[in-house]
This record gives sequence, C-alpha cells and structure tokens, in this order.
Amino acid sequence: MPTTTTRPMHVPTTSPLTGNGAAAQDELLRVDNLQVHFPIVQGVCRRQVGTLRAVDGVSFSIKHGETLGLVGESGCGKSTTGRAILQLLKPTSGSVRLLGKELTSLSGENVRKMRREMQMVFQDPYASLNPRMTVGSLVGEPLEIHGMARGREREERVRELLRLVGLNPQYACRYPHEFSGGQRQRVVIARALAVNPSLVVCDEPISALDVSIQAQVINLLERLQEQLNLTYLFIAHDLSVVRHISDRVAVMYVGKIVELTTRDRLYAQPLHPYTRALLSAVPIPDPKIERRRQRIILTGDVPSPVDPPTGCRFQARCPFAQDACREQEPPLVEAEPGHVVACHFWDRIRDQTQTSVAAREVAQAVATPTRARHASPAVAA
Repeated sequence: MPTTTTRPMHVPTTSPLTGNGAAAQDELLRVDNLQVHFPIVQGVCRRQVGTLRAVDGVSFSIKHGETLGLVGESGCGKSTTGRAILQLLKPTSGSVRLLGKELTSLSGENVRKMRREMQMVFQDPYASLNPRMTVGSLVGEPLEIHGMARGREREERVRELLRLVGLNPQYACRYPHEFSGGQRQRVVIARALAVNPSLVVCDEPISALDVSIQAQVINLLERLQEQLNLTYLFIAHDLSVVRHISDRVAVMYVGKIVELTTRDRLYAQPLHPYTRALLSAVPIPDPKIERRRQRIILTGDVPSPVDPPTGCRFQARCPFAQDACREQEPPLVEAEPGHVVACHFWDRIRDQTQTSVAAREVAQAVATPTRARHASPAVAA
C-alpha cells in the first residue's frame, strides 16, 4: 500500500474498555457484553440443532473524535459487531448506547431517527450502491428519508458532498458503473456523510480497492474526521492501515476481544500471543531486522464459533498454553494502565519481549510510523 502520514494520536482518558466516572461523559459509543448468536436449524420443521456465537461478550467504548481499530482473522466477528452496533443485525443480548441512548430497545421509526447519528461505509462499494440510481439520487436519498432537504436545496447539498469527497459535482448525473472502485467508495462516503452522523462504522473500506488508491481513501477519511469531528469504528485486516489511522486498537478472536490498548503500545509490546502472531506477519522495510526476526507460525485450526473449546479459545494454537488455559477462560484484565488483555500468562509474554534484543528491535520497527505523503484532496480522476 502507498505510504501515508501517521497522524498524532488522540489520547483517551477513559478506561480501556468502557470508561468510568467523569471521563465516561465524553463517550460517544458504549458497548457492554454484546452478543450476536445465530440459530442453526435443520429439517422441514426448522428445528434448532445448535448456535453460532458470532459475537460473544464484546465490550468497549469510543470517545468523540476518536478512531477505534478492530482487527482479527476473517470470521472472528468484526463485521457482525459493526452491524449489530448500527442495529442492522439485532443483538441477542448486551447493551449498545450511542450518545447515552440505548439502541437495542429501539425499533421501527425510533431506529431510523437514530441512524442520523450513525452510518456505515461498506467493504464493497459496487455492491452497496443501487446500479439503477444516479450518484445524485444515491447521495441525496438519505436527505429525503430524514426530511433534511428537498428540491433545489437537496441538489446543492449533493454537490457540496461530492466536492467534499473529492469528486466533480457534475458526476451527480452518472451511474455507479461509470466510476472506478476508488470513486465509487468516495460516493459511498459522501452518502454516509449526508445526514451529518456522529459515528461512522468503516467496514474494511479499502480492502476492495487497488493498492494505488488505498492511501488516498485513508487520507480522505482522516481529513473528513478532522474537518467534521467524526468518530470512526475502523474494521480492517491490514495492520499497517490500522496502525496509521487508529487511536486505539482492539483485537478479536472467535467472537471475543482478546486485547485492547493504544495503537503505539499494542505495536510496541503486544501481550496476547495471538496479537504477537498477527504482528509477526507485518513486513518490515529493513532487511537487517527482517532477517533476524522470527515469524510466528500458528499451528492447528481456528475453533468453530458453533462449538468453542472450554477455557481459552486460542489454547489449541498457543505456544504458551498450559492446563489452566484448557480449564478456565481468561478474563480481560488490565495488565498495564490503559492496556487490557485476556491471557493467563501475559506477564511471561511481556518479560520475553523485554529480555530479547531481537524482539525489541522488531517491536520498535513495527511500531515506528512510516513517513508519508498525503494524497491530494483534488477532484479524483
């Protein structure tokens, strides 16, 4: 991916999970013990024979103007978490509070009203745009649904939004198939911003784009965040992108958060063995360090969310696993101020990283921000 400039980190004053006291008053979003389970049915009578635990007890908070990165393997529940927050999927249990208002108890028109405060940028821009509608109709539709603008005022707002995301306002008469992938994603972003939301859930917004334009979209998202005071939940696979855009990072594994802390601390000293394995796969542009680093190759299979193992869900693939891991599920504990981890032996992992010279060099190289060049906010070709 093209290099981008790492922005100054927004330092949160809340607790690493959900905050407390006066600091919690600055929370935009608070998620407590969120669960999303899907029934598995068989036969003509649709008898339930099992349960798929896609999200199984996730808790975190996001402050105004902050970006929380959510990373993990495919199928770990990242996108399901984002959709459940927006009530596109109904949670099985748990609490989701946006601007102090409980969302899980809302339905119908009340959910629609709250969607003015929360929007989503989907992974595949082409699939999320109606091919029978023009860009002007697509971007202007939320304005009509929420009664924010009509007629000439709506047209002016659509042109303003297209300019905001770097597109020529004259493109409003075109259809989605007439645009490149990057331009279509800009249309999706413009549509999400039409109702002036407080929270934007970005569900892998650049994974379907060409590498050459990924940095442009990331820089656009950052510029819009500064300009409009947006708050992001940024879901992604690319750890280098998450390192660049996020203030804090949460790591998910089989429906649960296993580690959450600030971006610099996570990349400099990961305390969960799964996080260490993920970071070991990030290439380092220094051949000397790259030759000395030890790639962590995980063995075994990812456990099924239909039948998760007893105890720690990472035990079958963990090089540090012992009997306690197979018998008792590790709780999320605050290993260090602002750094929570779900591992019985996080202190051994920390000591191993601190005592190994090679490990320290690798951690420093991974955590060092790449020098950047900002993509021009001019009209996209």
